[in-house]
Amino acid sequence: MKELIGVVVCLALPICPAVSAQATQTTKDRPYFPSAVNQTEADEYTRYELLAPETASFRIYYEVTATTAGAKFFYNPIRKGSSASDESVYDAMLGTPLHFEVVSGVEARKDRLMPDADPATNYIRVTLARPVPEHGESRMVILKTYKDANSYYLDGKTIVFNRPLGIKRNKIVLPSGYEAVGMTVPSQILTEKDGRIALSFLHPGAGEAPLVLRAIKDAQVGAAALPKALTTQRSWESPFEGQTEQERLSERAHQDREIVYFLQQPDTHAFSLYHDYTEARPGVNGYANVVREGSVASHPSARVLDTGEELQAHEMSGAEMIASKINVGETVAPTARVVVIPFAPLQAGQTLRLRIAETYTAPLSYRLEGDELVFDRSLGRPRNAVVLPSGWYCTFSAAPALVSQLPDGRVRLDYWDDRPEAVDVLLKARRRVGGQ
Repeated sequence: MKELIGVVVCLALPICPAVSAQATQTTKDRPYFPSAVNQTEADEYTRYELLAPETASFRIYYEVTATTAGAKFFYNPIRKGSSASDESVYDAMLGTPLHFEVVSGVEARKDRLMPDADPATNYIRVTLARPVPEHGESRMVILKTYKDANSYYLDGKTIVFNRPLGIKRNKIVLPSGYEAVGMTVPSQILTEKDGRIALSFLHPGAGEAPLVLRAIKDAQVGAAALPKALTTQRSWESPFEGQTEQERLSERAHQDREIVYFLQQPDTHAFSLYHDYTEARPGVNGYANVVREGSVASHPSARVLDTGEELQAHEMSGAEMIASKINVGETVAPTARVVVIPFAPLQAGQTLRLRIAETYTAPLSYRLEGDELVFDRSLGRPRNAVVLPSGWYCTFSAAPALVSQLPDGRVRLDYWDDRPEAVDVLLKARRRVGGQ
């Protein structure tokens, strides 16, 4: 992303004597976007539809995003031991077919982005609809059918899908008439519109998800298996007004909203953030980000990740947004403060991947208590991350988190939430010895 959110930038500090120590420190805490010289991808999601068990076959719908700036091709390996057929690839933005061909690992290595391609593996080489823009993305959907008797087979009358999965977000749809009786990875249990049972999970940890799924054929079929329409009722048992049934039973793994918070130094009470969001509803021509009560938003910016196009962001009241006739696909209270990003209306079959960035000031959520940093905020996305300010280390995190370190030394905590309720993040931190 070219713009820096709420920071002061000096290309050469000696010729900028007016820059204060506070501004220099703040510059260190700016949003971080990785760069790469090899093929990189993000936001992978796989849907497996198990076909009749005697076929040992399953249909794969693989959503993936190419993220290496300038890339013109994307290489998807064909898993060893599997026989692939019925391949097709589509551009996720426009819904149009993409050209592809199957190449050897030796051929893939000729691409400068694929120096580590396995010579013994075949790859689906996809020609992208447009080169990946700087700090942007190129999204696609790859469809294929695998036949693999080692992964999908019958054990007596029980079907078994025994396949470690390296992708972190997955859904497995059982054949009609089957119910799950064993699942080694904690999963949502859902019902497709046609009555088939499905299992969906997030796997944020390192390594492959050790998936072994077992199912038997004694579930209802036909009209008796069709799910009832989900309602807007809320749980009578919740101690507060919880989410609706529709929200609680939506598939968490497939939700592609994600947000990253970059905490500034705690005495500022400020954090920069960006969140990525895919819009797919025909006729929608704007996005509205409602500013949470107790927070003040500033420096909004937005872009289309698919093309790199920068969009205009407007701060206004809910009443002003309603008067503007911008269709954001939802109702906003007239008294709310919103950041509105208009764009061209979506046509049927099209999607847009947006990145909205802004800086929030929220003294109640982010503060300094004595010498201890406190970040106390409810995070509602399935995928959330918080980056500590430079010079600080984490001492408490109430919610379990994956911990990593950015190249500049800052600590990142990832909170992946596979439950319908938000993650109440309470974390504390102290200064490092030496402040680095």
